Amino acid sequence: MSKPVALITGCSSGIGQALAQVCLDEGYTVYATARNPDSLTPLTSRGAIAVTLDVNQPDLIAACAQRLRNEAGRLDLLVNNAGYGAMGPVLDADRATLLRQFDTNVFAPLEMVRAHADLLREAKGLIVNIGSVSGITTTPFSGVYCASKAALHALSDALRLELAPFDISVLTVQPGAIASEFGNNASAAITLADTSWFKPWEKAVQARAAASQNAKSTPAREFAVELMGYIRNPLRPETALIGSGARSMVRLKRWLPTSILDSQLRRRFRLDRRLG
Repeated sequence: MSKPVALITGCSSGIGQALAQVCLDEGYTVYATARNPDSLTPLTSRGAIAVTLDVNQPDLIAACAQRLRNEAGRLDLLVNNAGYGAMGPVLDADRATLLRQFDTNVFAPLEMVRAHADLLREAKGLIVNIGSVSGITTTPFSGVYCASKAALHALSDALRLELAPFDISVLTVQPGAIASEFGNNASAAITLADTSWFKPWEKAVQARAAASQNAKSTPAREFAVELMGYIRNPLRPETALIGSGARSMVRLKRWLPTSILDSQLRRRFRLDRRLG
């Protein structure tokens, strides 16, 4: 293929689907992945190639990589977008919850990179890892999700340094509030036991799960267009902050004393009251 090739995970909706649309606009051959290929119809109708992929299944990742080798013979852009947010108090997150979150948000992107590294090397390609400002500024009732994104950021930093000799670039994206299905998926992934110490804060937990979905959320298409500007720019920064609240959330962490930030977050999530 003479056209650049993009492989994007999590294209059933939101950021993944919007970015796949923008890649098609820009002339890429797009391999769009989702667990349910029927959700990819808006993309396949425009010429995208559907790939059934659950990023937590190594055999499907291997099959995806082999398909790209056979059909495209190259990979210019890998976007690790598939993910979700496990919500709830850290104390209520059992080992299974932790493993599910890290499997999807941390281990799967690394497996995708490993499986497709040879194709990326041949094309001098770009890896885009979709992190989150939540990996910078931790908020209550999302600690497991925040930890997974912080881990992804760290792995992205290491990959950027280690892959430089092979002409593979890495861009870490830290979105703010983006209009997508994230809030609905996060609400469905709340862990809060009936006997939890935090049952009195159930509404606050639900509010955190839906926090990124509000009137100020950046439309996914707008996010994707801005991200494409970074992808196309050979002088791109190592990290891109995109979307509503992204820069302000990072500024809070970097410039506010921790005691003041803690106080603000406790008030927002009603953790400023004490229970004996």
